[in-house]
Amino acid sequence: MINCNIKINENKLEEFVRVLLPEHYDILDGNSEQKIYINVTENLENIEVETISGDNKIRLRYEKIGQKYSDQGEVMAKTSLMKLFGKEKDYKWGTLIGVRPTKIVGRFLKMGLSYEKIREILKNIYLVSDEKVNLLINIVKRQIPYLDKETIGIYIGIAYCPTKCTYCSFPAYLLKGKYAERYDEYYESLLKEIKEIGTLTKNLDLKISTIYIGGGTPSILSAKEIETLLDTVKSSFELGNLKEFTFEAGRIDTLNEKKLEIIKKSGVNKISINPQSFNERTLKLVNRYHNRKQFDSIYDIAKRIGLEINMDLILGLPGETTEDILYTLDEVKKYNPENLTVHNLAIKNASKLNEENYRHEIELDYEKIFEKLDKITESKKLYPYYMYRQKNSFQWGENLGYSVDGAESVYNIEMIEENKMIIGIGAGAITKLIWNEGEKNNIKRLVNPKDPLVWINELDDRLENKKKEITYVVENLIDKK
Repeated sequence: MINCNIKINENKLEEFVRVLLPEHYDILDGNSEQKIYINVTENLENIEVETISGDNKIRLRYEKIGQKYSDQGEVMAKTSLMKLFGKEKDYKWGTLIGVRPTKIVGRFLKMGLSYEKIREILKNIYLVSDEKVNLLINIVKRQIPYLDKETIGIYIGIAYCPTKCTYCSFPAYLLKGKYAERYDEYYESLLKEIKEIGTLTKNLDLKISTIYIGGGTPSILSAKEIETLLDTVKSSFELGNLKEFTFEAGRIDTLNEKKLEIIKKSGVNKISINPQSFNERTLKLVNRYHNRKQFDSIYDIAKRIGLEINMDLILGLPGETTEDILYTLDEVKKYNPENLTVHNLAIKNASKLNEENYRHEIELDYEKIFEKLDKITESKKLYPYYMYRQKNSFQWGENLGYSVDGAESVYNIEMIEENKMIIGIGAGAITKLIWNEGEKNNIKRLVNPKDPLVWINELDDRLENKKKEITYVVENLIDKK
């Protein structure tokens, strides 16, 4: 029942109304008698939108930002709907519903716009609050020095975990039954893919700036397996351009001093050790088994041997109240990590929480939580440097990475901004081939099977195809200037 004189992507319009105007969703499904007419006109200088529904009329007028901003009329049409229904001040993120809002700032910078002009556009066209505009611009300013297209990133995924956390949707298989029986084959296959991709990157003269070993739980490997894995990485890749080498050691119950010393000796400079919460009752509820004494021991060893530490927290875990979260934040004050990543719990389709139809029924005071978070991070000189949002979140759904100056995670920045090629190795890993055609940023994803046994069975064929795809993009599509 929305009539517009310009073409609007129907899928994006449906998502926009469903997320930001759910009480008016019937205007799309044909069950409403209300009719809305949107007329967009433009000249060389301005774009004007008139939106009419019965006796209600909204007019928006804004200068034409530039030819490279071809969807300005569509964005203003959606903004006019927000104003028509009196929702323009309801959401801190305004009409931005994507998972990577920093990319819109990057897009405007590439068009030659100043930060002040971008600030104006975000407030007036997208209805973003001052708080979120400041957050976006400050993050982008911190990211810019780390973005380059001359190098690539490597991601190596370990698909096994000691237990499956109830909120997790990542590849995480337990070493039981058929997965335990073929574990040795899995490990050898992982080394094989590392070696072959290493040879390919050398042949194509690809420069590597960041290596990230994630999962699953990489530290579930034995000390000897970790040592062999890291030695294989070092011998397979040319590391002269490497800026950071990260090992995700998130599960404290899989770590000890010997493993940490091997990790450090092998050239890794960043690790994650993740409390998620400092409430032990919560950890048991979500299938994570460590106590505070274990956490402190691992943290102290990592600090002593000179590893940079990231700590992950999750807000909204099952059963947690506002006071539980504030307690965890107070406990963070006792540590000095170089990075702190704060996630808002999202119920992912592949998680056990989703299978059990879990819904967080405890109302959380996010104003109070984020006020405390801001005070603690400022006192620790930890400032936001990357973010992404849960899909369709519009108030408190952003996940934020904080760091001290100089300790930003290059991999996190490049992964979120989708700025350059990331080659994924291992079960569940995703390769992103990225190249530009004029102003258009093209992304092609090559996805390894999540199931380790399926990945083993299909490795040879998929690896050959991946090598061909990477070679074609590098030799024919990527600008090597």
